[in-house]
This record gives sequence, C-alpha cells and structure tokens, in this order.
Amino acid sequence: MTSLTRDDVLKAVSHADDVTIAKIIASGATLAELAEAQAWLANDEPLINAGKPLATGRARELVDILSDLEPSEDDEPSPPIAPQE
Repeated sequence: MTSLTRDDVLKAVSHADDVTIAKIIASGATLAELAEAQAWLANDEPLINAGKPLATGRARELVDILSDLEPSEDDEPSPPIAPQE
C-alpha cells in the first residue's frame, strides 16, 4: 500500500488546487481509496443499490474533501433576465 503522490492526485482530480492536493495526500489514502471516493461522488445510487456500504475511513475523508470541489447549486449563474418591453 503506497501513499498518493501529487502526480497521482492530479491525474485523478485535474482541477484540484494545491490546498486540496495537500489535504488528499495528508489523508494517507491510497489510489484505490481515492478511486472509491470518486465513484461515490460520481453516482452513489448504483453503489447503494449493489449493497455496497457507504464510504468509511479515509475514503469517506476523501469524499468530504472532494465534495468541496463540486460546484453547489448556489454557485451556478442565474439565467439572464430578458429586457422588458
């Protein structure tokens, strides 16, 4: 079991900033745990339906870290308002 490197993280999460990369590496997670966290973030319903237990331990920590990178609904720009005639 080897720890993640900066290159590992950038290959998996290309849009991660330096602070996020440092948090991921500091978690002590493996590449398999990072992949599991990404799978949970991408689409948790099939994993739950397959009977897979919710992410725990370092994978759960990575889910929390990576979810901060996901844009929230509040971050999405509002559609432009049409001018009134």
